[in-house]
Amino acid sequence: MAAKTKARTKTKARTKTKTKTKTKTKTQTKPKAQGKAKTQARTIDEYLAGLSADKRAALEDIRRIIKSVAPKSTESISYQIAAFKLNGMLVGFGATTNHCAFYVMSPATMEAYKDELADYDTSKGTIRFQADKPLPTTLVRKLVKARIAENRS
Repeated sequence: MAAKTKARTKTKARTKTKTKTKTKTKTQTKPKAQGKAKTQARTIDEYLAGLSADKRAALEDIRRIIKSVAPKSTESISYQIAAFKLNGMLVGFGATTNHCAFYVMSPATMEAYKDELADYDTSKGTIRFQADKPLPTTLVRKLVKARIAENRS
């Protein structure tokens, strides 16, 4: 009987401790990004409409280039970025507070063009750039063509 009482006391003590340590914290809201779209866009037009004029202009140029190289691709919003699909995900673009980005979505393509991308801030499948220094048309064309070839194989 004494063992049961000790076990109950320990259980109650643990429960009380857990309850005491839980404190409510005030939820903080993040400040909205200035260059980022403010609402969940359903189309690329809606996505671009939510951006500042300089970022919109830079990304509209990339959109135009993608459409000229891959006219049969379909536009969509995927993971809150503007994306193009052709035999799977092709490429995408987007904007954050501090930069614009072109999403190549392929480490292999990024590796193949690493010399041409040396002057840019890159990661596995992303090229970041400033709106006032957009990516060269020839580079975007090459990358889109490379992704089309990669998706076909």
